Amino acid sequence: MENKNHLPELDKDYWNNRWLAGATGWDVGYATPPIVQFMQQVPDKNIAILIPGCGNAYEAAALLNLGFTNLTLIDIAPAAVANLQQLFGNQVTAVCTNFFHYEGSYDLVLEQTFFCALNPSLRKNYVAKMHQLLNTNGKLAGVLFSTRFPDPGPPFGGTKPEYRQLFWSGFKIIHLEACYNSIPQRKGRELFIELIKK
Repeated sequence: MENKNHLPELDKDYWNNRWLAGATGWDVGYATPPIVQFMQQVPDKNIAILIPGCGNAYEAAALLNLGFTNLTLIDIAPAAVANLQQLFGNQVTAVCTNFFHYEGSYDLVLEQTFFCALNPSLRKNYVAKMHQLLNTNGKLAGVLFSTRFPDPGPPFGGTKPEYRQLFWSGFKIIHLEACYNSIPQRKGRELFIELIKK
């Protein structure tokens, strides 16, 4: 397991300061292929979609281009959300909040570098909250890192067996497999997940 000693308090101030300082190394500047290609196969453009820890929300821009109409973006950093509101206007709902305090009902939640930004001690809480936010037969889909990071984090990695153990009780696992279409800098280090709420 990663060294969890001396971790910063990963709260609103931490993430907002990262944004204000431009210390956003997770930001690759575009929506990554695993999510875009998955969403190209979703026929209903009116489903309620949540993107937590969305950052610059390139995925939202890609989804709007694909015709999706019901997008909610949440981030804990006020600077990130102010940017989203300016960027998207009323095309999306952008909320500044702590994911674990958020309430809503969604057909699909997209995971893109949010899970890996949370302290691993919160992973069971993450699964429970996703289960709560999803409608009956709702899906959690996206990418998780299948690697260990040498630094204390964030980001925090993990392994396929760990993730299977984490999710299996609350979700039917449709896909938990190595990504074939990762961006070059993440090639061989990502798993694509497609999970249906039990």
